[in-house]
Order: sequence, then C-alpha cells, then structure tokens
Amino acid sequence: DFYEKELSFQVSCSYGPGRYDDNYELKGQDYPIGYVRWTEKRNFEAILDLLEGGSLNVESLINHRIPFDDATRAYSILSEEKNTLGIILNYDSDKELISRRTFPLRYNECNSFPLATIDNASVGFIGAGNYASRMLIPAFKKAGARLHTISSSGGTNASIHGRKNGFDYATSDTDELLANSEINAVAIVTRHNSHAKFVIQALEAGKHVFVEKPLALTLEELENVQNAHNSTEGCQLMVGFNRRFAPQVKIMKELLEQTNQPKSFVMLMNAGCISPDHWTQDPEVGGGRIIGEACHLIDLMRFLSGSSIISVQGHCMNGKSLKKASSDIASINLGFEDGSIGTIHYFANGGNSFPKERIEVFVGGRTLQLDNFLKLRGFNWPGFRKHSLWQQDKGQDACSKAFLNEIIKGMRKATEQGHQEIFEVSRVAIEAAGLIL
Repeated sequence: DFYEKELSFQVSCSYGPGRYDDNYELKGQDYPIGYVRWTEKRNFEAILDLLEGGSLNVESLINHRIPFDDATRAYSILSEEKNTLGIILNYDSDKELISRRTFPLRYNECNSFPLATIDNASVGFIGAGNYASRMLIPAFKKAGARLHTISSSGGTNASIHGRKNGFDYATSDTDELLANSEINAVAIVTRHNSHAKFVIQALEAGKHVFVEKPLALTLEELENVQNAHNSTEGCQLMVGFNRRFAPQVKIMKELLEQTNQPKSFVMLMNAGCISPDHWTQDPEVGGGRIIGEACHLIDLMRFLSGSSIISVQGHCMNGKSLKKASSDIASINLGFEDGSIGTIHYFANGGNSFPKERIEVFVGGRTLQLDNFLKLRGFNWPGFRKHSLWQQDKGQDACSKAFLNEIIKGMRKATEQGHQEIFEVSRVAIEAAGLIL
C-alpha cells in the first residue's frame, strides 16, 4: 500500500520543528519561515490565536472541573470512567498567593530557626541540579549551615530538593533570594555561563559567595567579578576548588613544606568521553572541559607549589583521523615563580578501568604519588612511605566547612583559599583553554 499509493510516513517532534534543538530553544536561532513554516514557536502562536479568537473550541474535551483540594478524586475518575478526556483542576486562591514565587517548605517550623548573624551562616542556594543535590547541599548541611532558601528556574527542583534537605523556602525568583536580609551567604551551582553574573549580583547585595567552578568563562567576566569583589566590604568569595581541601592533599602539602626546592608536577585527569553536544562542551554555556574541569588541577598545582604561576602553554590532540581538534584531549604546561614546573594531562580518550586522577610530585630526589585521592605513596621520602583511605575524599565537606568558618571569623584577608589565588587560577584556566582551542 505504501508503494502503490506513494505514501510517506514521518514521526513528528512534540510541538514541532525546533523541539530538542538547543540552538533553537535556548539560543534563539530561529528557522527561516521559508525553510520551516511551522516551528515549535509558530505552532504555539497559531493555537493561542485560535483560542483567543474563539475559532478553536476545547470545551468538548473537558469532562470535569474539580477543586484542587479534591485533586485525588481526579485519579479515581480517570480509572473509573473510560471516556474521560480532560479534567481541569481549579485553584481557589487569591491573586496575591498565585503571584508569589517563594513558598515555605517547613510552614510553622520556619520561625524556630535563628536569623543570620555574624556568628552563623544562613545560606541561599541558586541552582538545584545534580551536583548541588548530591554533593554540595549535603556538605553545607553537614557543616552546620542554616539552609534558608533554594532557587531554581522553574521552582520544581527547588521544591523537591528543598524539602528533602531541610530548606525553609523554595523559590523561582533569584532576585528575591538575593534581596532577603535573612540570608547572608549564597551558594551558586548553576550552569557555567551564569556564574559570573550571579557572583556579581550576590556581592553587590552584600552576601558572602560560594560559587562552584568555574568563576568566569572569559577574561572580561573575570575582570568584572574582581572589580565587584574589590568594591565590597567584608564579603568572602570562595570557588569550589575542593581538591586542595582533600585529606591526602593536606598531607602532601605538609610534606612538601619540608623542602624549599623547586618541584616538578605531573597531574593526570582520565576524564572519559562525553558527547560533543553536552552543555559543558558548548563554549558559550559550559566553556569547555578545560575551564570547567581541568581548572581543578590548575588550582591544586598552584596550592601544592605555594608559588605564583608565571607562564602557561597548552596543546590539544589534532590529527588526520579527527574531524576537528579535540579540546578535551590536551596537555597544559605551567611555570612558577619559584622555578617549579608542571604538566597537566586532561585526557578524554583513556580506559575507564585506569585511575581517574593521579598526582605526582618530584623534588630533591624524592617523589610523592597520589591515586584517586585514596592511596598516597612516598618514594625515598624520609619518615613517610604510604597513607591510604578506605573511602575517596576529594575535600567537598572540608571545602564547605572552610567557607562557613571564614564567614564566622570574618577575616577577609586571612582566608584558607586566598582571593588573589582564586583570580589567578581562573585567569590561567581561561588562558589555557584559549591556547588549546
């Protein structure tokens, strides 16, 4: 029948062309009307126009209208009445309640929590994604922070993770969170291209800021953040470079402080392959994997060297077998003011059975080697052979605790993660990515 009648069959995307296309949905790159007549947006516009003009009557699709307080009855109707097509849930709320974007999660319990003072941290979270819910929120909770408000763009994730972790409020209004006087610290865990903007807004609102790496995607953004920070009084700023807070790294730092000789570093991140379409690979959204992830090792090398970075070089894999240069298969060479040197290998083409991260330091006829933040070994190191952990610890809990302690101490110039190092590492990561790309 298909052959004889010359029929064609095509499965349409929900809502029409443009659906699931990030360039269309997120970046505003429209399809020309002569190329695609009915895009997702134009389909919606046509339906709304028909509804407004009365040409499209949907009353026949609605079988029941039920008050929201009796919503459970709707499920019984769906299972009992075979011909039910549509059920409308009516919200019998006043206009003020409908317009609100911030809602209590603890209700009457909210008033039992102390307000933010100089002696504690009342934290608002901007972002309720995977890393925030799995790692950062539990770390802040364990460190003793008061979890005040959590924000997400749609509000749904904020509500789910807010209730689960004991937040007082959930919101979809970030401006309201930043303006709240009960919040004195903000944790930013959103997509990378929004970090700099939110950091500046939070600093201008007089909040202490913890931002998940990276701090910025461009040198211009970084300069704007630095200017905003320099214009504030007493606001702490920390980037989530948690590896310098890992217990095994702390031991390495103590051992390396026993010598003042220049060091040679070799750091490997066996990152694994991810899709080129993933948002972290998009230079405008995620900044690429060097800025977004290899920055961890740049900060770690800066911390262990104890010396400023004075030179940076970068190279990526680029061969005839590749359609384009692979920016996530790259090496970065750093030079330090004290004469130390270091190489960072960020490889997306390795085997997943090989350790994901390996840190090696060579100095004065001695060597330290750390595998996966679990096993630390010393070679020819007087008084030290090895130190192992039962469970991997990359320092997330200690990093969060350090941030809260800095707020309580109120010592802007005596932070464990110096502000100038933050800006230096962020600048080097951006420069390295530029050399590689």
